Amino acid sequence: MDFSDYQKLSRRTAGYPSIGHPVIYPVLGLANEAGEVAGKIKKVFRDKGGEISAETRDALQSELGDVLWYIAQVCTELDISLNDVAESNLAKLLDRQARGQIRGDGDNR
Repeated sequence: MDFSDYQKLSRRTAGYPSIGHPVIYPVLGLANEAGEVAGKIKKVFRDKGGEISAETRDALQSELGDVLWYIAQVCTELDISLNDVAESNLAKLLDRQARGQIRGDGDNR
């Protein structure tokens, strides 16, 4: 499956309340799900000595799927192709790497 297929198919399951601009709900959901990923990793280091078990890996995969779903909905609400996001991100990172700017701060490096 490619990102375009995922974006189209995931849209079938999108049903969320209208709370102003249609991008608001999926952006808030994205922040929430990303926080759940971070929380699971935090607990790995707090409670499990940094060892990621198969059970934790499965839970992270599920949470990362939720992150992907919300990213797809944000893109759809903004009329942005998820394929284009992925391609332009890789192009940006590869360009930074080629120029020796992969590390550091700032969007325009």
